[in-house]
Amino acid sequence: MINPVLNTDSYKTSHFLQYPPDTQRVFAYAESRGGAYEHSLFFGLQAILKQEFGRPVTRRDVDEACDVLRDHGVPFNAHGWDLLLHRHEGRLPIEIRAVAEGSIVPAHEALMTVVNTDPDFPWLTSYVETALLRVWYPVTVATISWHVRQRILAALEKTADDPAGELPFKLHDFGARGVSSEASAALGGMAHLVNFKGTDTLSAIVAARRLYNEPMAGFSIPAAEHSTITSWGREHEVDAYANMIAQFGKPGGVYAVVSDSYDLYNAVDHLWGERLRRRVIDSGATLVVRPDSGDPVTVVAKTMALLAARFGTQVNGKGYRVLNNVRVIQGDGVNPASIGAILDRIVASGFSASNIAFGMGGALLQRLDRDTLGFAYKTSAAEVGGRWRDVFKDPATDSAKRSKRGLIGLVEEDGRWATVPVDGRRFEPLDGRPNVLRPVWRDGRLLVDESLTQIRHRAATFDGMA
Repeated sequence: MINPVLNTDSYKTSHFLQYPPDTQRVFAYAESRGGAYEHSLFFGLQAILKQEFGRPVTRRDVDEACDVLRDHGVPFNAHGWDLLLHRHEGRLPIEIRAVAEGSIVPAHEALMTVVNTDPDFPWLTSYVETALLRVWYPVTVATISWHVRQRILAALEKTADDPAGELPFKLHDFGARGVSSEASAALGGMAHLVNFKGTDTLSAIVAARRLYNEPMAGFSIPAAEHSTITSWGREHEVDAYANMIAQFGKPGGVYAVVSDSYDLYNAVDHLWGERLRRRVIDSGATLVVRPDSGDPVTVVAKTMALLAARFGTQVNGKGYRVLNNVRVIQGDGVNPASIGAILDRIVASGFSASNIAFGMGGALLQRLDRDTLGFAYKTSAAEVGGRWRDVFKDPATDSAKRSKRGLIGLVEEDGRWATVPVDGRRFEPLDGRPNVLRPVWRDGRLLVDESLTQIRHRAATFDGMA
């Protein structure tokens, strides 16, 4: 459904008439200007390039755009798009450089640069901003997920015997129904999978196969919802739970059962803890009890205490209690703040973080916007008459919106990142250090095609820095 010519903002169609005469190249960059987090995890550009830039522009695209924009009331660069069809066979003559996906970069540093490669197309650099800047979405999701990962990792390192083994399944993505579209579920869900392997967002699994060469990016388990439990009727609540054991309680298995349809504490203490206790133990599987209402900090703590009283615990090598046969997953009211509060509460009560997993939905994939990390895409240089000139803005009314100036790149040394000047030919730093903004796209062709496995490994090397 995407017409590349119309994948922009209306006002940008008039910009080809607004540059100084003899403008040959325009250079732009994207950055996070800070916000909720001072570091961002870069991810998602490869997906956007494959989906929105991979198909060359066609004559049909140009003709449709001409009709639409004429009736829409804005200019159309017919000569420019015709030239692109004939000279470049519909491929956009731009070069995109970007930091490697999976990198954790401080705010206010350049994450990506764009420049046109054909001097007859300086207007393209800004024209593609609309599509390219949508990278803010997967970057923001990945960043939120990564910072939660750091919080959970710290709790596991303090209280669990196998932090590395447990961590990948401690935050589960329940966000598919809470986003605006299937495309958002796919892109945001993949961003979460950079940090974890638990997901119920199937769109992300499919997208990771197609866009990041990952045969199976995430996993799930059989789980109940309120409709399946309440369909048995309140008087047969215990039978609904017994059916879950019969269906999924196999040796070595894991299954989750929402248990607050009526009275959570009665269900935990008496139904699971008394009437079904022996079946749960004898099944050889792990029952994961899911509360789904009330104050999450209080509810998780009480649920865990009741389960401990009924099923018992063992003390691990770190001196913390681990439940026998059962675990807890909290998916209601879960966000980065509540996760920290829940972990603090159970650890203070002597329980290991091994006992708890979390599920996030809207707070992971939807409760965010471009301003969460302050994303911006700005022109910083233009080549006019064969000479580069700095381009920048410096609003007297808002110094936070001051933009960078000149040709820029990014360097990294011993964990220190810096945006630095680059030359106007190879776009390499003037001080001789390598530009870590590597070419990923040039003249319609993808230059870097990485797997999710590679990106996960890169992101994991930054664990513990937050």
